[in-house]
Amino acid sequence: MFPYIGSGPYCFSNSLAMALGPGAPGTPVLEVLTGSPFGFQLIDGVLPFFDPFGWDPEQGLDAAIGLLGWECRRSDGDDPEEAEARLRAAVAEGPALAGPLDMGLLLQQPGSGEAIGADHYVLVVAVDGDTVVFHDPHGHPWATLPVSAFLAAWQAEKIDYVERPFVLRTGFTRVRETTVAEALRASLPHAVELLRGRSTGAADMPPGSLGTAAGLERLAEQVAEGLDPDIRQVMEKFSVRAGARRLSDASTALAGIGFRTAAEVLGRQARILGGLQYPLVVQDDAAVIAGLRALAPTYEELRAALVAELAEHDGRPAAAVAAG
Repeated sequence: MFPYIGSGPYCFSNSLAMALGPGAPGTPVLEVLTGSPFGFQLIDGVLPFFDPFGWDPEQGLDAAIGLLGWECRRSDGDDPEEAEARLRAAVAEGPALAGPLDMGLLLQQPGSGEAIGADHYVLVVAVDGDTVVFHDPHGHPWATLPVSAFLAAWQAEKIDYVERPFVLRTGFTRVRETTVAEALRASLPHAVELLRGRSTGAADMPPGSLGTAAGLERLAEQVAEGLDPDIRQVMEKFSVRAGARRLSDASTALAGIGFRTAAEVLGRQARILGGLQYPLVVQDDAAVIAGLRALAPTYEELRAALVAELAEHDGRPAAAVAAG
């Protein structure tokens, strides 16, 4: 195992780590507990993300918080004035996890200024007069924005996986003691369900959306037909590097709790996916297609490995584990 240590687009896990404070496990563990490594989705049959079919960060945050034995208050709303008042009241008691926000409207980031529908999470630490002070895990500690600008980003009009905007999580409290190993072990039955395409949001996916092997095969076909430049940019700048890191972190985490076969599959997935970055950038599409098709069957291989190892650890028949 060669764990990756470095930067990456882990905004919600980094923000959650800050919100939980000194007792939080490392960001890689938090990311694994969200369930993000366990699948692939091609939204609308076009937009690729290396996370489970129907999954989104809101589901992931709730899962990680619960698995670790914590609770928090989640609030949202449609009115900007109410949201501002709620934010001011929350940070008077302690830091608050805000998001999703539209990354394109976080004006402290160079090149921003236009809503782009890219979701982002931050930790708000204060509201000083007309200024919001926050830690942006995209490389901007103690960032500031005028309240009006922060609200515009927080309204997240182009982000469609939340019913109402201005989502805020506050009042993080530990209600149950558990170890990191126990939390990881408890997350694995859900990982099996995610690999089967059974996230809570799967029923609401847009028509034409595909998951895991079918999605990867269709993405390979799109590359062969001539990949849309905007989709290539999404893959180059976010999807591939986020997905490869998720798989690498999951491999390290599962090896650490004795799930060696699943960890080996995850490590192999990480190498295949990480190896697509260069071909994407230089437009070696034959290599991209080959990599996507090599990756496609590994998700079922991972699901089978998890089922077998869960059965071994639990002393139950694999068929019973697979059935849930």
